[in-house]
This record gives sequence, C-alpha cells and structure tokens, in this order.
Amino acid sequence: MFIDTHTHIYTHEFADDRAEVVARAQAAGARMLLLPNIDAASVEPMLQLCKQYPGLCFPMMGLHPTELPPDPAPLLSAMRQRLSHPGHPFVAVGEVGIDLYWDDSRRAEQMQVFALQAEWAAQLHLPLVVHCRSAHREVVDVLRPMATTLGGVFHCFGGTTEEARELLDTFPHFVLGIGGVLTFRKSTLPQTLADAVPLHRLVVETDAPYLAPTPHRGQRNEPAYIPLVLQKLADVYARPLDEVARTIMQNTLRTFPRLPQHL
Repeated sequence: MFIDTHTHIYTHEFADDRAEVVARAQAAGARMLLLPNIDAASVEPMLQLCKQYPGLCFPMMGLHPTELPPDPAPLLSAMRQRLSHPGHPFVAVGEVGIDLYWDDSRRAEQMQVFALQAEWAAQLHLPLVVHCRSAHREVVDVLRPMATTLGGVFHCFGGTTEEARELLDTFPHFVLGIGGVLTFRKSTLPQTLADAVPLHRLVVETDAPYLAPTPHRGQRNEPAYIPLVLQKLADVYARPLDEVARTIMQNTLRTFPRLPQHL
C-alpha cells in the first residue's frame, strides 16, 4: 500500500487515459493520490478529479513559484478565500515555494509570495508542500521564523547531505518527498539518505508526469511507479519492503492529518 503525496494527473498529459492511469495506480497499491495545485487554471481540473474519485484523490491549494502572474495579489486572495471556507477539501497548502533555476528576476517577489502562503499554512494548521529549486538558502530563510509551528513536505528533495541535515534539524515537523530521482543511475540521493535521513522523515511521490523512475526514465511518470521507489528505499536502508512501505505510510498520515487516518 502507498500514498503518492504529489501527483499532477489532472493535467493535459493524462487527458487520453486518465481513468486507466488511476486504475493502474490502484492495482499497484495506491490508497490515496494527493494533487497539488499550481495556478488559477489548474484549480477546477484538480477539483473535478477529486470529485470523480472521492476517497482516493485529495486536493491542495497554492500558487507555484514559476506560475506567478504579473500581479499575483488577486489570485492569492481568491486562493486564501477558498482555504477559509468551512469544510474546504484541501489537505495542504501547496505546491508553493521558490524556484530560481530558470529565472531569478522575481526572487524577492517569490520569497514574499512563499512567505504569505506559509503563513496561511501556519494559521490554518495545514501542512506546507514546498517546491525548492536552486533556492535552498532562500527557502530556509523564509521558513525559519515558523520552524516550530509549521510542518509539511520538502517536495522532490535532491539536495546535498548538508542540506538534508539542515532541513531536518531546522524544521522538525517536515519530511522529505522522495521520487524517481532516487532510482537514477548517477543519483547521489541514495548516499545522502543513508548518511543523513532516517526513514521516519520520508514520504514518497511521483511528481507525475515528471521524473519517472528507472526503468521508465524519460517517459511520462504515473503513480503506479511508486513501488519502484519503495523498493529502492528498501535497498538503501537494507530493510524489508513491507516494513519500508508501512513506515512511509505512517509518515504520510502523520504529515497530512486531514487525510482519512484508517485505511
């Protein structure tokens, strides 16, 4: 059994076979699929998929750092309003963060928008799902004032041993999201995890359609591939696969308390 904590299967890449993708995920052991929002356009397709698969698909709400409109204030206000609605369906604030890989021209604005959304998570007692690319120091600086009050996931972690230690030590209620990169032949992530990250500080994810694990690297990713990541984690930690899967499941339910806690 597994929960894919980060999958974008509501996007156009799955338009032709979405039902088959969901069926394959369930056949592979998926109990829940967590869907991060990225911008204004993705909200309705994401929510529609959650309505289509109640109890399986669960939405998040947030503005991705590479999707900032020229003036993000109106969209942020609308997102915050959705999160304020009694009985809202969102299990986390995400996918939010800082991405300076392609363009650092809006660095200060990305940091401001990220800080605002982190404050939402703290106020609403929701986990925060953090996208960080070429921005480790900026992410730490923004979140440090809320280190004891926030929890969540550092999504798609691929940093160094030192960065892993800093994140886990500074933010005790966060876990690292691990996906297909772990299986890549030249990945340094297996050694980083073995050196610095206890198993109870991990969750698994696909980031589908991106970052498919070996032997599917370069193809469209999908939740049914999560067992490949779990098997690699079992190899890294030299633990039985069922024990690893059980521990990761417990980590996930602890990190996302709005999910059904009894499977």
